[in-house]
Amino acid sequence: MASAPGPNAPQLRIGEVSRRSGVSVKTIRFYCDQGLIQASARSQGGFRLFDATILADLSIIRALRAMDVPLPELARILEVRRSGVCNCSVLKASITTKIESIDQRIAELMAMKEELGGLLQGWRDCGGAK
Repeated sequence: MASAPGPNAPQLRIGEVSRRSGVSVKTIRFYCDQGLIQASARSQGGFRLFDATILADLSIIRALRAMDVPLPELARILEVRRSGVCNCSVLKASITTKIESIDQRIAELMAMKEELGGLLQGWRDCGGAK
């Protein structure tokens, strides 16, 4: 885990964070509103300012969201990560659950494919055009 930036660390405006992370400004604001990330300060003009550690957080969030990890679970994973306690079991459980969900969906789709194939064959057997 990266160490906290010093008091003179450069602050990034939300647009720069967006450019560097590939996450839209709107999404970054949403993650702030959901409590997943926090601005380290505000500029005199009221703009959110972030330290560079936000980029690592956004990278993790993107990876977990790509696995459809729900926001409450994602918040829990980030909390564990930020506490400095290496608890890979939380992430392992999330990945295992997602794999099981994908396997279930594949089984459902295969059953649907077989059913549709049967319907199509029945239609052809009744003289339907090929």
